[in-house]
Formats: sequence, C-alpha cells, structure tokens
Amino acid sequence: MTEVRVRTDPHPPAPRDAGLAARTSALAAESPARRQSSPWPRRLRSTGKHVALVALAVAMVYPLIWLLVSSIKPSELIFRDVSIIPTQIDLANYTEGWNALLHPFGHYMLNSAIVVLGSLVGNLVACSMAAYAFARLEFRGRRVWFAIMLMSIMLPIHVVIVPQYVLFSQLGWINTFLPLIVPKLLATDAFFVFLMVQFFRGIPRELDEAARLDGCGHGRIYLRIMMPLAMPALATTAIFTFIWTWNDFFSQLIFLTNPDMYTAPIALRTFIDSTGQSSWGPMFAMSIVSILPIFLVFLLGQKYLVKGIATTGIK
Repeated sequence: MTEVRVRTDPHPPAPRDAGLAARTSALAAESPARRQSSPWPRRLRSTGKHVALVALAVAMVYPLIWLLVSSIKPSELIFRDVSIIPTQIDLANYTEGWNALLHPFGHYMLNSAIVVLGSLVGNLVACSMAAYAFARLEFRGRRVWFAIMLMSIMLPIHVVIVPQYVLFSQLGWINTFLPLIVPKLLATDAFFVFLMVQFFRGIPRELDEAARLDGCGHGRIYLRIMMPLAMPALATTAIFTFIWTWNDFFSQLIFLTNPDMYTAPIALRTFIDSTGQSSWGPMFAMSIVSILPIFLVFLLGQKYLVKGIATTGIK
C-alpha cells in the first residue's frame, strides 16, 4: 500500500494583498486622538468667516437700502423713523422730485449722458492711441514722457482746476460741455493710459512682426490687431469712465453755472437751499433715479471689469 505524505512549507508565500494589510496595520497603529478628530473646528472657522463677510456686506449696503426706503417714505417720517421697514409708503416723492426743479429731472440726466458719452469716446480713442505709442513705438524721450505721465496721476484736481478755468474762460468755454469733454480727447487721464500700456505690453510682438510682413503699418496694427485683443482693457476703461464722469460733482460745478446746463449731481445739490433746508423725500427719490444707470452699467459690465483688471495687473 502506497503511503501519501503531505509536505508542509515552513515559509508560506505572502498574500497578494500584502499592501492592503500593511496599510490596515498602519491605520490601526495611529493615535486614538487623531482617529477621533472631529471636523467641527474647521466648520466653525468657515462659518465664522462667512458670518463676518455677510456682516461686512450688510454694513456696506445698509446706506443704500436706507436711501431706497427713505425715498418712499413721507418726508416728515424720514428722520423720525429710521428703520428700513417703512410704516407708510408714499411714492409721490418721485413725481415731486422729477418736476421740482426748473426743468424735469430727465433734462439733467440727459446733460450728464452727453458729458459721459463725450468722455467715453475721448478716453477710449485718445488713451488707447497714447498707450500704443508708449508700448510699441520707439521715439526719443519715451521713458521720460512716460514717467511724466505717471507723475501726473499724483496731481490732485484742485491743483490744476484754477489754470484750467482761466484757460477755458479765455476760450469762452464756460457754461458749455467743452471743458468736460475736450481734455478727454487729449488723453489727460493718465490712469487709463497706464492701464492700456500694461495690457499692450502683454501682447506678443510676433503679431506685430507678422502684420508688418503682410504690409500693415502702425495704423492697421493698432486698429486690426491691438484693438480687438484689448477689449477687456477697453471695457474696464469704459466702465470706470462712466462711473467717475457720472458721479463727478466738483469739476462740473466749476464749469457749469447756468441752470440749463446742470448735470444730475449738480441738480441734486439744488434741492438744498441756502438756509440748509431740503426736500429730503424728493431728493432721495432723485438720488435713486441717478444711481440706476451706474448700477446697470456695473451689473452688465462686471465680468469685463474683473477680466480687464486681472489681465492688466497680473504679468
């Protein structure tokens, strides 16, 4: 009879999931404190940050909300009841404010629109041409003129407003829109020139060289290559120009003394008389009306504004 023997290997082969077993043993060896760590501290920090941001946003928006609510309150309750939940609603402030001045308030908004339109065209054309010259052309004294242009940003308007008034008075431009529009056609807003210079410098020069091989001069390069690629910078310039010009009060007050030429900011000022008395309800209502164009422009152009700032500031 044949005897069957079973061979026993003293060193059996390692299992296929040795890596899994090693990781399991490592996890088992972790400290109990680490295994029992809770995500609550991280969630509390995140919640605290969001609460702080919401509180800051409410603090920033509260004056605008109060202005909106006050515009629909009766005038005698505006300062007596300062809550943002009106107890009485009176929409007559809008009709009274619209017709309270020498002309309907739309007349003054139209004047502001004319000034804004002229400033927009001037800044977009003149500043972009000056920026192209600084970024792409080689001429004597380019660095010196660029430094002088940057230094002009540091000059406050109060320093130059007196010589400007004397010059425009001699030209007979007082009580016209020319003092507010013509300087924009001469690229006097150095901030926008610098903004576009930074953008143009980020465009590869190989595009210019390829265009020159096709027979393009600087004019066609500027119009057909630089301008289409500079749309984010142009949109940023347009939005800032609109907001700053629409809200401008000081220079428009200096150059426009005829009530027929008043813009919206100056017209709002006329609601307050020389004794300090004011028609608060109609003035708040027309303030809301004058804010609406700025709100719409910022809402529609926010995407281009962020993109323009990002592409001109990050190199």
